[in-house]
Amino acid sequence: MREKSQIRNEIKIRKRQFTESQLKELSLAIINKLLKHPKIKNARTILMYYSLPDEVYTHTAIMQLANEGKEILLPAVINNFEMVLRKYTPNEDMQDGAFNIKEPMGEEYTKMDKIDVAVIPAIAYDSTKNRIGRGKGYYDRFLKKNPKIYKIGICFDFQKFVQLPTDPNDIPVDEVI
Repeated sequence: MREKSQIRNEIKIRKRQFTESQLKELSLAIINKLLKHPKIKNARTILMYYSLPDEVYTHTAIMQLANEGKEILLPAVINNFEMVLRKYTPNEDMQDGAFNIKEPMGEEYTKMDKIDVAVIPAIAYDSTKNRIGRGKGYYDRFLKKNPKIYKIGICFDFQKFVQLPTDPNDIPVDEVI
């Protein structure tokens, strides 16, 4: 089986075959499915991620869900090992955080038991809902501390594999769109 670093490189090559606008176009069907998902429709508090240009585009969905009155949380990296969650508020400034990912500037969100669902990014997912992230382990450590949160992974079709290599620290999601 290939190593995680090989898979990350393979996905990087696959993503280069698309322009940013093509990836946004491919994101539409994924996001539409996500927004219609019963877990999202019924959720009050949702952990999302503010997408990078090569990820499933989430910016519009974040604004839409927030405008529907849902509490949207976004991760903020605070050091090499840890991320915290902060509430997203439409029309409030976002700042460039670690890895040039936009992060809300509000205070840390600590009511983890109130999070109904988490939308989790990945470099790749497999048929048993395992994921390979970017390699820092932020989400795995967070999810390990908060195992009751329902986890939905989103990715492009070209990011799906039959089987991925896993480590004991890897936390699978509950489903993948």
